[in-house]
Amino acid sequence: MTERGKLLASELEKLYPGDACTLEWDRDPWHLLVMGRLSAQCTDERVNEVCRTLFVKYPDAASMAECDIRELEEAIRPCGLFRGKASSLVATAKIIVEKYGGRIPGSMEELTALPGIGRKIANLLLGDVYGIPGIVADTHCIRICGRLGFYPAGMKDPLKTEKIMEKEIPPEAQSATCHRLVDFGRDVCRARSPLCGDCPAALRGMCVYRSDR
Repeated sequence: MTERGKLLASELEKLYPGDACTLEWDRDPWHLLVMGRLSAQCTDERVNEVCRTLFVKYPDAASMAECDIRELEEAIRPCGLFRGKASSLVATAKIIVEKYGGRIPGSMEELTALPGIGRKIANLLLGDVYGIPGIVADTHCIRICGRLGFYPAGMKDPLKTEKIMEKEIPPEAQSATCHRLVDFGRDVCRARSPLCGDCPAALRGMCVYRSDR
């Protein structure tokens, strides 16, 4: 791990002492998987709102595996890309029930073999459910870590970001730091018009954003 990575984790912890995921998954691994899938090109706030009703009707993988896919599509329509998301969720639910007895698997290989589940969602599940270190390379992580000079700011490759940052952030802090990056990306280091004056001095000293504009 590098001192820069430790500094990033430390400064974010000062700003956001909590380490909770912004998705309201109620400690149910199936709910987190569904919400992670629905969050693609959708805000966590919208996902939370949709899932408050969704999980009443489909509380577990077994109920979603047997659902009417048209009804599921309508239920998740506000999250966008609803047909593809519904199709992959039903397919995943059936695998979870038939192959894993309703349990969410606990390895990268098993998770990424599920329809619609890539490394980002897999690392989210591994970190929050199983406590396994990993970098959730979402848009906030990619943007902020690029601006802080961990890699070229123009790089938009999630896998490269993941592999670089897992060498920078201490393993025990990776999951929490990724959650804090989401909060920091929404509150301060926004994609447009970032509030640089509200950024901690230590992180401002690392930032290469202005020179890249």
